[in-house]
Amino acid sequence: MNSMNDTGVGAGPASGQAGHTHRVRGLAVTGFVATLAAMVATTLAAALAQAIGVDFEVPDGGETIPLSGFAVVTGFFSVVGIVIAVALLRWSARPAERFVWTAVSLTAISLIPPLLSGANTATTTALLGLHLVPATVMVPTLARSLRTRTD
Repeated sequence: MNSMNDTGVGAGPASGQAGHTHRVRGLAVTGFVATLAAMVATTLAAALAQAIGVDFEVPDGGETIPLSGFAVVTGFFSVVGIVIAVALLRWSARPAERFVWTAVSLTAISLIPPLLSGANTATTTALLGLHLVPATVMVPTLARSLRTRTD
């Protein structure tokens, strides 16, 4: 009996939600592919460092960091980066710019523990470099993905 067309009203929010879900899903997929690439690159770089004589022995406890440890830690913190990127996509007017600033700041902070570890110079230098390897994979990839999803 009512001649009002409800489809136009109902389609607005639903299509907006679907668009947001699609953007988040695309960002997450890109992030997880980059995470795998970062894990492989970091583990390979650590294996190369080991092959040339870096022992990765940290004096606190005297344990050697295993290659699998590099992959696990890289994977964990890369996923943290994805979560930050998704949050910024949702709540920031300039998510790519904010992500780069946040990621660069967190990467800089992550360089402090190797310097304080008391490990030998070769291990400290390798650990510093190994913090930068996943950052060079994840930060540009996620920033580019954020830019394409907000333009």
